[in-house]
Amino acid sequence: MKKYKHIYDRIVDKLEKHLNPKLVYHTLDHTVLVMGWAQELAERENVTDREFTLVQLAALFHDTGFLISREEHEMRSCEIARAELANEDLTHTELDTICGMIMATKIPQSPKNHLDRILVDSDLYYLGTDDYDKYSNLLFEEIKHFNPSFTQEKWKQVQIEFLETHQYSTDFAKNNLEPAKQEHLKRIKLS
Repeated sequence: MKKYKHIYDRIVDKLEKHLNPKLVYHTLDHTVLVMGWAQELAERENVTDREFTLVQLAALFHDTGFLISREEHEMRSCEIARAELANEDLTHTELDTICGMIMATKIPQSPKNHLDRILVDSDLYYLGTDDYDKYSNLLFEEIKHFNPSFTQEKWKQVQIEFLETHQYSTDFAKNNLEPAKQEHLKRIKLS
């Protein structure tokens, strides 16, 4: 991302200053974490240097749509990415690739290619980590803020359904994150 540091700095500044403070899960910290996880997965998946850059840019922009709206934020993230990257040395195809990765993160996730799979696994990497409860609680708080009638019991059901249907896409995530995710699912069902 050295070459695009000016873009990174500008987007980080926007996220830091303009995200709704009621978004306690979809924060700048989330974006930075996803970028780190995307870097790890891209390295493990042996992508080219250029593909690595595209994955990093997609991770940076993947939730910028929250600056505009929670609704259809993936589409808005693509619009922001296209506008911010319009004068950079990216081809039309590369911009489409970035937007394809971003759109693949829409729940239910729909990765169509190798790079999509890297970003979608990065976005939900936490499901298979020891930090599951921390991020799950933040997401519950965020949802509850926008829907005050959302209960802990309803959240339990949402988590169970989501964890039962979610599938990691990359080999690393399948082998290293899926087992912990399944343990979280068992624990939630027993709680």
